[in-house]
Amino acid sequence: KHNIPVQASAAKPYSMDRNLLHISFESGLLEDPWFDPSADSNRDMFVLSVAPEDAPDQSEYIELSFDAGSCTAINGEQLSPLAVMEKLNELGGKHGIGRVDMVENRFVGMKSRGVYETPGGTILFAAHRKMESLTMDREVMHLRDSLIAKYATLVYNGFWFAPERLAMQALVTESQKNVSGVVRLKLYKGNIIGAGVKSPVSLYNPDIATMEADPSKAYDQGDATGFIRLNALRLKVSSGVEQSRKQ
Repeated sequence: KHNIPVQASAAKPYSMDRNLLHISFESGLLEDPWFDPSADSNRDMFVLSVAPEDAPDQSEYIELSFDAGSCTAINGEQLSPLAVMEKLNELGGKHGIGRVDMVENRFVGMKSRGVYETPGGTILFAAHRKMESLTMDREVMHLRDSLIAKYATLVYNGFWFAPERLAMQALVTESQKNVSGVVRLKLYKGNIIGAGVKSPVSLYNPDIATMEADPSKAYDQGDATGFIRLNALRLKVSSGVEQSRKQ
């Protein structure tokens, strides 16, 4: 009546919400969790991506450059955050990447089934994790990872401006200060395959990690003996107590 476009129809009885990061499909036929959106008969539902079966038979390599945790260039071309996402959506969609079918837990208490297309976000996540693996301290990563579920819950439930989200953001931002370098990925039929990573602030030192060098000049395997004894001490004490209790 008011010329507002409505995409749902008898032929496509589901809702679709789109933003820069993804498209979500819900309701209608999708309320049945047994319904298969990847079936040949439903291929026209998707907007951003081709089916993996229809993706090119030739893989494609891409390189993502990061600076302090943010992707700043693709294949050497400097891009704005908007252009990065648009380019990755294009590349991911071309190779059938980023389709997600999930039953999620709504804040109001119910479970809801949704199907998503997020090709650019999926590539960016994989590349970012790859970059972190080379440049982020182990304990900092463990601490940050322990906050992921809480952080995601706050965002999902609409608490972006809550003080606890802002406090966690400060830690996340600090954790990203050295997440800089280049990640190479191979895209192929719905898959994102790591193909190399490098960084000027890499924490990976082949001179230490190698198993081929003189132990006195690299990692000395003998150092592990005392390490193992100290870590096993509490287990030995506990085991002794348990054995005494059984006697």
